[in-house]
Amino acid sequence: MGEILEISNLDAGPATSHGGELNLNPALQSEWLDVNGRGGYASSTLLNCHTRKYHGLLVARLAAPPGCYVLLSKFEDIFSCGALQHPLTCHQYPHNFFPEDYRFLKTFQQDVYPEFIYEGDGIRIRKSLMMVAEEDCLLVRYDLDNCPAPGVLRLRPFLAFRDHHRLTRENPFLRTKILTVKNGFSIRPYAGMPPLVIQTNIKPDWQEQSLWYHAFEYAEEASRGYEHHEDLFSPGILEIPLRKGKTVIVSVSLAPFYGRLSKKWDDEERRRRKLAQQDGVMAGTLGKAAPELRAQDQPGEGAAISGGEGVETAISPDEGEDQRLLRLLVRAGRQFLVRTPEGRPAIIAGYPWFGEWGRDSLISLPGLTFCCGRTREGTDILTHLARFERQGLLPNFFSEGDKSHAYNTVDAPLWYFWAVQQLLKYTGNNDAILEKKIWPTLKNILRQFLHGTIFNIYMDDNGLLHAGAEGRALTWMDACIDNRPVTPRYGYPVEINALWYNAVCFAAELALRFGDQEFYFQELIPRIRQSFQETFWIGEGAYLGDVYHGGHLDRSVRPNQIFAVSLPHSPLDADQGRQVVNRVRDELLTPVGLRTLSPRDQQYRGRYEGSSRSRDEAYHQGTVWPWLIGHFGEACLKVAADREEARDYLRLYLRTFLRRHFLEAGVGCVSEIFDGDSPHRPNGCIAQAWSVAELIRLYTLY
Repeated sequence: MGEILEISNLDAGPATSHGGELNLNPALQSEWLDVNGRGGYASSTLLNCHTRKYHGLLVARLAAPPGCYVLLSKFEDIFSCGALQHPLTCHQYPHNFFPEDYRFLKTFQQDVYPEFIYEGDGIRIRKSLMMVAEEDCLLVRYDLDNCPAPGVLRLRPFLAFRDHHRLTRENPFLRTKILTVKNGFSIRPYAGMPPLVIQTNIKPDWQEQSLWYHAFEYAEEASRGYEHHEDLFSPGILEIPLRKGKTVIVSVSLAPFYGRLSKKWDDEERRRRKLAQQDGVMAGTLGKAAPELRAQDQPGEGAAISGGEGVETAISPDEGEDQRLLRLLVRAGRQFLVRTPEGRPAIIAGYPWFGEWGRDSLISLPGLTFCCGRTREGTDILTHLARFERQGLLPNFFSEGDKSHAYNTVDAPLWYFWAVQQLLKYTGNNDAILEKKIWPTLKNILRQFLHGTIFNIYMDDNGLLHAGAEGRALTWMDACIDNRPVTPRYGYPVEINALWYNAVCFAAELALRFGDQEFYFQELIPRIRQSFQETFWIGEGAYLGDVYHGGHLDRSVRPNQIFAVSLPHSPLDADQGRQVVNRVRDELLTPVGLRTLSPRDQQYRGRYEGSSRSRDEAYHQGTVWPWLIGHFGEACLKVAADREEARDYLRLYLRTFLRRHFLEAGVGCVSEIFDGDSPHRPNGCIAQAWSVAELIRLYTLY
């Protein structure tokens, strides 16, 4: 069995509009997600009322045309029994929510797939959904558990057929021709796009009604300052008889299916339950590696731990819940591991709108693969990434179709060194792969950085690494407005030089291992260490400045300094490391991650909201990122005087965070970001790879 997440008593009630702004109830604020391992997905709110342009029932990552496309936006599914009609889906139009007072959805639960339970008037219906692994195919299942009389399920499909970043308008180019297939129909709305095939396990009554429905409204897009109305095309209605104890299965795919849909459902469910068992075993293995809570830490006698803002400090020995949360994390991590349409193993940075990003992939890789026993997947991704090295750089993001990748990042190649370190840490001796497939790439990166490469990246005479120029954003804090960085960090950024020091030290270890005298670096390592401390250390505040440029050190208190403590090779002494951890904990730590800027700073922005410009201004100016907790926790463990106390603290931190967050935003997922201000509202992508990965890795560390 999988781990069940349940949200009950969903008395949704009406969604009202005040001054044009939709009052979103909890069932509209929480979202579900299901993926197919190809980068495609299905997602919506718990009410199955779309609030984002990215929501859709069949969102496919295609090879031709390349990209991610919302093909089937949604079904309007209504169950009729006598004179009673029960909608299973909701719509938002301008100043109108349909149905106006919605109270049929009672429970949402996610085991190995999302399931919705509807009850009212003596009727109980379960609707379940699954994306089929390695296929662009969605299965929707309807089970009528209770009903006073036989009824009819009416399905009206709404087609979008557009890039998931765009919106559809009624147009004269859509082709309405319908072809009959087994228990369903096929339609190819646009030239150059694949067909959409909808079939059922019970022969339906098909009523062709080619209609455009106008002005579906997406509240989240409106709140983000984007165009938020869309027209969707419906080719007609499927009517399927449904009675108590019977099941209807609907398939939505790109090609006709001629087998039994019930078997296809059972095969996919069986596959998922097997994976859930494997995830449970892995979570148990990771949990056994964690220390037992100390006997004296019983309820009412909690260990007092110095925490950041709003972090609980009383230990309760609930190891069963820790195991449950870890199983959910391991399961959540699996959804980011994909095969691209070209067949290459990759990591999706986040759902629903991110693709493959080099930096995100490398930071996520250890937690999603090596820590979870997915060694082969992790090694394959690592070696495939090496093939994209150009002039010492790795792609910042990968274009669709493996063309025109963007190499505008300085830290991705440095994170590659760290990912290799994690490979060795978690999997042991991999000299054959390391020497033949990875070490040559590491050497190319080092040579380019030592002698200088594009984007003004070069090693200075003092050993520090310079990167970028005015108007360039090469680090992870890369938000730009009008093509200018919101957080200018060109020059000598602190985490880039911490990563650089770590890379040089690791390269010296490998050079000794493989007898490669070019990279022994006996003189360079102490030079970098000394220059790092002289350049970034602020003695009167006992922390590290953020970036050095033009003789000036930016003294902003940011989380980038934590990497100088957490990385395997630190350029700081032990006392400096402790002081950095203390400063980060005191000013940046929240219950959901680290702020990107101290709230004491005049540039601090505590809310991530509003227009695109407003959000970009806050993205790295106070917004909280949960992925940073992995390195903060690692740094805590490295400098702790009492490691047991530090482990207990981190255990409680994760438990408190995940216990709440798994039931909000993306159910069973970990969000990309949170507001810097309390109550730290989740925002950004509902499922972010490095958020999940670094929480998994933190579990393995304690």
